[in-house]
Amino acid sequence: MLELAGIIILGIIAQWFAWRFKIPAILPLILIGLIVGPFSTLISHDGTKWLEPVWNGTEGLFPGERLFNFVSLAIGIILFEGGLTLKKEEILNVGPVILKLITLGSLITFFGAGIAAHYIFDLSWAISLLFSALIIVTGPTVIAPILRNIPLKKDISAVLKWESILIDPIGALVAVLVFEFISIGEGYEYTKEAFVEFLKIVIIGISIGFTSAYGLYYAIKNSLIPHYLLNVATLASVLFVFVLSDFFAHESGLLSVVIMGMVLGNKKAKALKDILYFKESISVLLISILFILLAANINISDLILLNRKETLILFAIVIFVLRPLGVFISTYKSGLKFNEKIFISWVGPRGIVAAGIASLFGLKLTMQGEPGAEYITPLVFMIVLGTVLLNATTARLFAKLFGVFLKSSDGILVIGASSFSRLIATYLKNNNRRVVLIDSNPKSIEKAKELGLEAIESNVYSDELIDNIELNDVGYLLALTSSASVNRFILERFSSMYGEHGAFRLISTEEVLEGNHKPDINLFTHNDDYINLSEVARDYPIINEIEITSKEHYKKLLGQINFEKRSIPVFIKDPKGEIHIIATLLNDDKFEKGNILMYVGKTIV
Repeated sequence: MLELAGIIILGIIAQWFAWRFKIPAILPLILIGLIVGPFSTLISHDGTKWLEPVWNGTEGLFPGERLFNFVSLAIGIILFEGGLTLKKEEILNVGPVILKLITLGSLITFFGAGIAAHYIFDLSWAISLLFSALIIVTGPTVIAPILRNIPLKKDISAVLKWESILIDPIGALVAVLVFEFISIGEGYEYTKEAFVEFLKIVIIGISIGFTSAYGLYYAIKNSLIPHYLLNVATLASVLFVFVLSDFFAHESGLLSVVIMGMVLGNKKAKALKDILYFKESISVLLISILFILLAANINISDLILLNRKETLILFAIVIFVLRPLGVFISTYKSGLKFNEKIFISWVGPRGIVAAGIASLFGLKLTMQGEPGAEYITPLVFMIVLGTVLLNATTARLFAKLFGVFLKSSDGILVIGASSFSRLIATYLKNNNRRVVLIDSNPKSIEKAKELGLEAIESNVYSDELIDNIELNDVGYLLALTSSASVNRFILERFSSMYGEHGAFRLISTEEVLEGNHKPDINLFTHNDDYINLSEVARDYPIINEIEITSKEHYKKLLGQINFEKRSIPVFIKDPKGEIHIIATLLNDDKFEKGNILMYVGKTIV
C-alpha cells in the first residue's frame, strides 16, 4: 500500500515541479524512478531497491507478467489519446516542411540510427531498427515546456510544435509494427510464414481499430451512452479493444488502439473534446506512475551496459548528425533561413512515447529471451534524458547565439472574434502586424478564417492558450468578449504571459454607467462597451483614417467622437508607419506631428 501511494504522490509532485519550473515532466519522473530504483541500491543497507517493481520474477510490486500487463494497458490508453490528436486536415495544412520532417526526416532517423546501433553495439538488425523506430518521436510534452519561454518567430515555433504533435502517433505506429515483426519472427525465423503472421497482425489490428472507432462514434452520435458515462465508457472501450485485438492476434492491441484513436479523432463528434480532456487527465496519472515504475525497474547492471564510449558515439550521431541531416534535407528550398534550420536541428528532445514504449518492448523481448533486448530500455532512456537535459539547458542560449530569439514581442492576441474584432484584426494584418483571434464560438472562428485571419477555437478557461508555443511572439493582449467577467479573468490570467507591452479590456456596461473607467486597462473611449462596439461595426464596418495636425486637433477629434457615439478611435499610426493601440483617455500621450488617427464608424470632419 505504501509503495503504491508513494508512486502516485511522487508522480504528481514531479508533475507539479515540472509545471512550476517549466521543464518537461519526463525529466523529474525518470530521475525519481532512478533514485528510488537502481541508485537506491548504492545506499540501502542490504543493497536492495527502495522500490522494486519486479523481484526474482515472482515477487515485488508487480510479480510475474503483471508489470508487463499493466504497462501494456497504460501505454495503450496513452497511445489512444495520442491518436485522438492526429487530425488529417492538420497534416494537409501544416505545409511541406513539416510534412517532410515527419516522413523524410523520420526515415533518415530510422535507417541512420538503426545502422549506427547495429555497427556500434553489434546488435541484431531487428533490435537496432526497433531502437531507431523508438527514437523517431519527439512529443509536445517535452517540446512545449522548453520553448514556452523562448520568444521565436511563428514559423520556427510552428515547425517544432506540429512536428512533435504529428510524429508522436506516427512514430508509435512504426515502433509497434517493428516490434510485432520481431515478435512473430521468434517463432517463424523471418520466413514466409513470419511475413504472413505479420500481415495477420496488421490486418486484424487495423480492422478492429477501424470497426471499434466507428462503433463508438455511432454510439456517441446517437446518444446511446449517457453523458455522465461517456468518459469511463470510452476508457472501457479502449481496454476492451486492446484485449480483443490481442486475443485474435497476439501483440496487435497497441496497433488497434492507435488506429481507433486516429479514426475517432477525425470524426465530427461534439463530445470529442470532453473525451480528450478526460484522456489527458488519465494520461497524466498513468505517465506519472509509469515512468517512476519503469525507471525503478532498471537495474544497475543495465546502466553499466551504457558505461562505454560507444554510448557517447551513438548519442552524438543521433543528435549531431542524423537530426541536422533530416532537418536540412526536409527544409531544402523552404523559406527558412540557415540559422533557423540550425536551431530546429538543435531542438529535438525525445519524449514520453519513446521512453514508455521502449520499456514495454524491452521488457517483453527480454522475457522472450531475444538477444540484445536488454539494450533497448537503457539506450532509449539515455537518448531521452540526454536530449531533454541538453535542450532544456541550452535552447534559450542557442536561440540567442543564432539570432532566432525575438528581441521584441509585437504580436497582438485578441480574445473574442466578434465582427468588431475581425474588423480591426483585418486592418492590423493589412498593416503587417501579426494578430491572432481567440474564441470558443466555432462560427466566429470560421468567419475569421474566411477573411484570411489567424484564428484559434479555444476556451480561455482551459490550458490550451498556456501551452500554445506559437504565441511566444505576442506582446499585446486585448480582451474584447461580450462578458465583463470573462474580460477581467483574461487579464488576470494572461497579462503576465501575453501582455508584455500592454494588456487591455473593454469597459463594462456597469463601468460606463458609473463613470468608473480605468485608463491603464480600458480600451478605446470610456463610452464604448461591447454593445456599442457591435452596433458601430454593424452600421459602419470600415476603419477610417485622419491625419492629426496638432495635439489640440487630436483632443478635438476625441471630443467629437465621444459626443457622436457612432465612431470609436482604435489606433494611432506614427510617421514611421507603426501602429499603437489607444487605451481610454490617453489624451496626454506624447504627440508627434504626422500621426494618423484610425477609427471605426461614422466619418467625422
